[in-house]
Amino acid sequence: MGHDHSHSHGMTATGTAKHRKRLVAVLAITLAVVLVQTVGAVISGSLALLADAGHMLSDAAGVFIALLAAWIAARPASDLRTYGYQRAEVLAALANALVLIVISVVIFTEAIRRLSSAPEVHTGIMLSAAVLGAVANLASLLILRGAQKESLNVRGAYLEVLGDLLGSFAVIAAALVIMVTGFRTADTIASILIALMILPRAWHLLRDVVDVLLEATPKGVDVQMIREHILAVDGVVSVHDIHIWTITSGVPVFSAHVVVEDAALSARGADRVLDKLSTCLGSHFDTEHCTFQLEPATHSEHEAHQHA
Repeated sequence: MGHDHSHSHGMTATGTAKHRKRLVAVLAITLAVVLVQTVGAVISGSLALLADAGHMLSDAAGVFIALLAAWIAARPASDLRTYGYQRAEVLAALANALVLIVISVVIFTEAIRRLSSAPEVHTGIMLSAAVLGAVANLASLLILRGAQKESLNVRGAYLEVLGDLLGSFAVIAAALVIMVTGFRTADTIASILIALMILPRAWHLLRDVVDVLLEATPKGVDVQMIREHILAVDGVVSVHDIHIWTITSGVPVFSAHVVVEDAALSARGADRVLDKLSTCLGSHFDTEHCTFQLEPATHSEHEAHQHA
């Protein structure tokens, strides 16, 4: 007996879709700063400022991809795609992580090339553009702060903006060092620091995306605890084939085969067990997509127990 104990009649809104307006605001701010920093980098000759602009451009591309993915993910499910296009958000997050890695490698390579002969830098323009970038990044962080725990794409954008803020601080520091001491290599060193700051964030985002694609158990979910609570329900004999995974940010899914006493499989008995299972699971695992397959104890010996 299978039962999907969900009372939702439509697809759950994805984490990114809930915060689309925040992402649009951040995209507009980021593109404006990219334009200013790129012009400033060309005029000043600062590689660090250009690196920061390049990083922010990748962030803008990432936010645009996230918005596009949220629109695609909102398309309705069909017989061919029963979960619709919600995984598009995860693929967008994967693209963001890969772009970040490429950007960091390009910046690092150019910085190493410049170490032997640092060019002259116009620090006034460099400092002004970096300060503007820092202010814009701080504003974007405040916009995204409340939403970054609900979506991989929003969290990816939040982490990228945080990296941009640190990058802007590095450019500001380099400009001040050059202004005070004339040590032009500070610009190149700041570029290397920006490249090194990008990589760890890209790696963490990539790891989270891979976990979703491999249908790993969501973070914070204790499978053993869930198993114990299911077994504590009256009439339940055992539970097997437990699967917990994530379709996309904010859309976890649970399924399990629950072996019950034969007497519990009457119409009222089955409904009572399912209601208790759903209530129990809802208090420990926040999902509207719970599927239980009830099996009589006398039939359990025919099941191939190959899963958790």
